[in-house]
Formats: sequence, C-alpha cells, structure tokens
Amino acid sequence: MTLDLMTYLDELEQLVARREPEVLALLPEAGRFDRLRREASDLLRRYPDPMARPPLFGALVGVKDIFHVDGFVTHAGSELPPELFAGPEASCVTALRAAGALILGKTVTTQFAYFAPGPTRHPLSAALGEMRTPGGSSSGSAAAVAAGFAPLALGTQTIGSIIRPAAFCGVVGFKPSFGRVATDGVIPLSPSADTVGWLAATIEVAGLAASLLIGDWRAEEPSPQPSPTGRGSQIPLPSGGVRGGQAVVLGIPEGPYLMRASAAGLAHFRAVVARLAAAGYVARPVPAMADYDDIHRRHSALVAYEAARTHADWFAAYRDRYHPRTAELIERGRATSDAQYREALDGRTRLRDEFHALMDAHAVDLWIAPAAVGPALRGLDSTGDPVMALPWTHAGLPALSLPAGTDAAGWPLGLQVVGRFGADEQLLHWGGHIASGLR
Repeated sequence: MTLDLMTYLDELEQLVARREPEVLALLPEAGRFDRLRREASDLLRRYPDPMARPPLFGALVGVKDIFHVDGFVTHAGSELPPELFAGPEASCVTALRAAGALILGKTVTTQFAYFAPGPTRHPLSAALGEMRTPGGSSSGSAAAVAAGFAPLALGTQTIGSIIRPAAFCGVVGFKPSFGRVATDGVIPLSPSADTVGWLAATIEVAGLAASLLIGDWRAEEPSPQPSPTGRGSQIPLPSGGVRGGQAVVLGIPEGPYLMRASAAGLAHFRAVVARLAAAGYVARPVPAMADYDDIHRRHSALVAYEAARTHADWFAAYRDRYHPRTAELIERGRATSDAQYREALDGRTRLRDEFHALMDAHAVDLWIAPAAVGPALRGLDSTGDPVMALPWTHAGLPALSLPAGTDAAGWPLGLQVVGRFGADEQLLHWGGHIASGLR
C-alpha cells in the first residue's frame, strides 16, 4: 500500500510536469511533490491498517483559490494584497483532510469568482489543435480534474461556475442545494447565491464527496470507496430509468430558457434525450420559465447588489486592481436599489416553488437541460455564458453536470440534471444511473 501511494505520487509528478505548463490549472507552488510525499508518509503512519483507513485516504484534491487552506495563501484570482483575505481554513477543506485527502494545491479561479478570465486553458486544446477556455469561474478545478491531476476539486457556483466548466471539460460537476454545504472560509461574491460544490472524475467520487461535506447527508445507497490513489472504484449501477417498477420522468423545460442554447448545443441535447428515452426514462416536455428574462434580471441584480457590498472596502482602496468586468459588476451593484434587491431575494423562493409545482403537476422526478449553451468557446477572452445554469442557481436547486459525449470536433458537451431543493441524495443516486447510461 505504501508503494502504491508513493508510486502514484511519482507518476502524478511526471504528469503534472508534462501537462501543467500547457494547462495552467494550478497556482505555482515550490516543492509541491516534496510536500505531498511528506503528507502521504504522515498519513501512512497514522493509518497503517488498510482496513481502518478513512474514505478519501490518499486521494488528491484541488481547491479553488477563494477557499482558505492552512499552509496556502489565498489570492482569489486577484492582485490585491493577500493579507486582506487571511482567515481560518474552510470547514469543507478540513473535512476532506479528515477523510484522508491530500491537498494537491490551489486551483486557478477567475478574479473573485466572477467573469474575468485567468490563464487556464482547456486540457484538450493541445490535442485538438485549438485554444479554448475551460469555462469559469472554477476554471482550474475543472481543468485539473480533466487533465487527470486530481479526482476531485472544490469549486463554487454563484451563477454557473461549476456546471459550465464541468460540461466544457467533460467531467462531473455537482452544485448542492443552496445552504447544504457551509461557506465559511470562502471569499464571498454574493452570499445569497454562493454555493460550494465540486468537480469530479466520476459520479461515484462526486457522491462520496457529498456524503462527507453535507452534514445532514441521508444515504440511500452504500458510499463508494475510492482506491488509495484517489481513483474512485466503479460501483455498478443498474441501467434503465425504472424506480420501483415505474419509469423515472425527466422534465424538459420547454420555452425561452431552453432556446438560449446554441443550435448545435440544442441538437445534441435532443439526441441525448432520445438516448435516455431508449434506455427506459420518460422524457416529458413541460412549458416552463416563460418569464426567463425576468429571472435573469433578478439574479443579475442580486449578485451585483451583494458583490458591491461585499467588496465595498476593498474596491474603495484598490479599484485600479479590479478587472473591468469585476469593476462593472460592483458599479452596477451600487446602482441597484434596495427594492430591486428585495424583489430578487423574494424571487428565489418564488421560482423554487414554481419548479416544485410544475414537478408535481407533471409528475416529474428530475429536470434535464443542456449544461452549457454549447461546447467550450474558442480563445481565452471569455469563460462562456452561464445562462443554462442561472435559473436553477437562482432557485437554489441541486444540479449535476454529466459528461454526455462530444461534438463532431471532439469537444465535450454536458447534460444538466436538476433535482428538488434539499433532495441532493436523490439527484446523485439517479444521476449515477443516468451517467451509467451515457457512458
């Protein structure tokens, strides 16, 4: 077992040395693998009995650089003095360490988890011969998992910052129900929307992380156990969309929201729906979000208003160090009225209730939609449009992005699966079935 873990670190060091210069998913760290070998040795000394080891023993985890991690400096993707952000380690990071995880390092984020791009490139850019974005704001976390650097990486979502990069990079992304994972030790952008989530190599790893990070987790299935290297074991899941003799009903939110997808993205989504229907799921069109423009407006006002107040002191002192995209958000938030903000807050619960009412009326178990408008955008000037994730984030519903094939050129596309508020366990359970059918 010692040899397995240390050999894995040797292999990983070679992989990172070869690929990181072209991907740029990680913040630089001198002596990264010397540190990891010391921490791995300590872990092996603490847990000599393989049968008594914690569930993430030896698994490598990347952490988005808006989380405080003991031993690391937090920059939040900015050029502001890092001492402004100092604070105790995020409890979700501490929980992963307690479960035996090794922190690979900090992963690149867009500035303050908004739209200003960082340097990270899509891991397939070199192979496919075209520079593309990995998405954002959890850019480095998605790219690190996709490049094989870690089976798990923490991220956050305020609009679409987990779901979109997961889809672009062809990995699993999970955004829990709002409030189910603590956000202490995380630099905020919009506290009424910010949600801690993660990017994972497999749905099994995503589910294991959920069982460790959601305090009131209600397990419906045995938790998967990863290998000592963090390469999650594959728990076989039955195929077919049948639950207790009844077909699982997947709601398709027809209307102006769905038409925000690109022509290619929508065509791919329809093809995935056909595959799921052939596997035994019921795909049920449901008219939804006729007021999508209002939903978009409310969420944008909410994020801007809270960002302006979260950053008030820092922005006043260091405005020249803010990217124009971030500065525009804060200025817009300053101009957002208290009445507009209250309307946006009220809109969250109202939209959630509307989704639940539609699910009840149409006997829908889960919603499905494109995870992004299409494949990753060309170039690094933009991280892409989060529009496909926005309404579910506004309502606080749990959401999954599952790898769902590629376009003709080989760029990944994702399927978004959304559950009821607080029903994260059900979403991940059935997300496992759906993922199995999409492989």
